[in-house]
Amino acid sequence: MRETFMNLIFKSALMAALAAGAPFAYAKPVKPPVSREFPKAIEPSKIILVGDSTTAVIGGWGPSFCAYHVTSFAACVDLARGGRSSRTYMQEKSWHLALKEAQVPGYRNVWVLIQFGHNDQPGNSRSTELAQEFPGYIRRYVDDTRAVGATPILVTPLVRRVFENGRLVNDLEPWAQAVRQVAKATGAALIDLNALSAAAAVELGPKQSERFAQLPRSTAPAKDAPARAQTEVNVQPTATPRLSYDNTHLGEEGADYVAAIMARALADTIAPMRPLLVVERRPDRRPAALEYRAR
Repeated sequence: MRETFMNLIFKSALMAALAAGAPFAYAKPVKPPVSREFPKAIEPSKIILVGDSTTAVIGGWGPSFCAYHVTSFAACVDLARGGRSSRTYMQEKSWHLALKEAQVPGYRNVWVLIQFGHNDQPGNSRSTELAQEFPGYIRRYVDDTRAVGATPILVTPLVRRVFENGRLVNDLEPWAQAVRQVAKATGAALIDLNALSAAAAVELGPKQSERFAQLPRSTAPAKDAPARAQTEVNVQPTATPRLSYDNTHLGEEGADYVAAIMARALADTIAPMRPLLVVERRPDRRPAALEYRAR
């Protein structure tokens, strides 16, 4: 009873002091040591990459581009997927996800870079017919991108680094030409990566361009990882990249080189994107022997 009575006295005294404006140490406003900044809302942009393994993670130029060639005011999202053609990427609903990504509010500009062709070539179940079907799908990518308020940028397929008797064999040129024609017919922006990468491969030559591959030529083909023994806890294993030597996919050095080509080409072609692009990289990240020379 006494404790309750004392609590009432304390609470009454506290309320009276507050009512009278008595100073308390914890109630004093804290003055900041420096003037505070009240920044205005940012106006970021977004770059979405769509395509096959030559743009995707683990084999394409996209990861290096997003990591080293855009500023923090540009969200760079690599949605390219290995093994996809212009048809299968759309049919499996990957394109649906990319369009949803393009519609996320809050971005001043949204650009969608579209690169297909490798898996559209004949000889596999993913291919498309070159004369009508392939350009038809590329045109649909352009139309769908514009329908959601984003800007399409068509990219011709990365060259394969195949040489015969010292001469580059550009077997993707017909698909590159089809993309060029769609860009001209629709007025979409075009980055002619096929021509740019072909010129780079010719300049470097057969031996030097081997450095673009994921692994050295003498490396044995990758094998599936052995199955793990069961334990008390069923732990899901992590993914294992299937690296190999080939003349199509890119290792770190090749990805850096092609990403630098893309950054320069985009800066020269897409004026609103230019302030968001980092064209020159750190010297230690780009070997002098593979220095990109702007043409």
